[in-house]
Amino acid sequence: MSDTRIPIWLDCDPGHDDTFAILLAAYHPAIRILGVSTVFGNASLEKTTHNATSILTSISQSTTIPVYIGASKALFRPPMHPPTDIHGETGLDGTSLLPCPLVPPITTIPAIDAAYQSLIACPPGTAWVVATGSFTNAAALFMKYPELIPHIAGLSLMGGALGNNFTPATLGTVDGVPRIGNWTQFAEFNILADPEAASFLLTHKDLSKKTTLIPLDVTHLCLTTAQVQDLILYGPEGLRPGMTPGKGKTELRQMLVELLFFFAKTYADVFGITEGPPLHDPLAVAAVLSGLEEGPHKIPFYEHDPAVGAGIAPQRERYEVGVATEGSYEDAKAGARTGQITARLLPPGEEGVRIPRGLDLEVFWRVLEECISRADEANERARAVKVEAGVPTTA
Repeated sequence: MSDTRIPIWLDCDPGHDDTFAILLAAYHPAIRILGVSTVFGNASLEKTTHNATSILTSISQSTTIPVYIGASKALFRPPMHPPTDIHGETGLDGTSLLPCPLVPPITTIPAIDAAYQSLIACPPGTAWVVATGSFTNAAALFMKYPELIPHIAGLSLMGGALGNNFTPATLGTVDGVPRIGNWTQFAEFNILADPEAASFLLTHKDLSKKTTLIPLDVTHLCLTTAQVQDLILYGPEGLRPGMTPGKGKTELRQMLVELLFFFAKTYADVFGITEGPPLHDPLAVAAVLSGLEEGPHKIPFYEHDPAVGAGIAPQRERYEVGVATEGSYEDAKAGARTGQITARLLPPGEEGVRIPRGLDLEVFWRVLEECISRADEANERARAVKVEAGVPTTA
């Protein structure tokens, strides 16, 4: 029987929200992870690589999902300092429950070569590349192997910000000034980290037609409110008799919520967003499910302007996207628009970058919680094997 799951290559920079992207991809029943590559971004490459291997260990996937080491800096720019004010010194500050990695990253082959080998081996039109950190690895992959562009099903990117009421989301305020971006007033971090890579991907005449972009305008609709944190902590049954308030149903759930607590504080302190931190990166994973038939595993995204009048059939929207590449990192911090994206709505029927306007959040949270439950079950099976073998466990 053939494997009908969607194969994806996940390129990431863990990162609090990357943790949930990895978990969603690893345990969604319609997704098969081919591999994970790491990139600089939320922390240094050394730290994001360690974090990826630790996360996979925490969900009992370290022996089944390989990790490869990617780029430590942008394609054509000097190294940048990671955003420690958001993710902390390690990139995953806020918990002591992350385990030591059981399996190290693979160092015998560069990340983009490993990605190419895995992707080209998939049937044409089936595999996705998902990038949730800086886009350096993704751009380098398609620059070196342009034959992958007609071969893949799609490219899903988390990055950018449009503003101008593209969605009702609150993008935040810093020093009393409303923001579009999250790293500068105009630029989102993943784009600014390597604007040349972003420009290559988003303006490529063929690749752009296969690209989904999930900007802050969408991710800031997906806030991990207190209600969502309780769902993650206790499961859908909620706090039950015999459970300790504030203590997770499992160690994994406790770890996830501790990460969210740290993320929530930094978002409240830096951006004034107090309802809960946005969960950016899992949405780029969820976007690959758009081709699924209707059912419990699909997470619907909305691809039209909700302001379309009643009785008028909504048109599927596609965009021509531009990226401002002029200026250095320092220029951007001083007020330049380096890393800002623009999007021009294309005429109906014309192909371009897909930028959703929103998603079914109730379904998203339900599906994510189901993936956490599957990870809990995998962890319990792994613990039982250790117990039977006489290996000491923490619980």
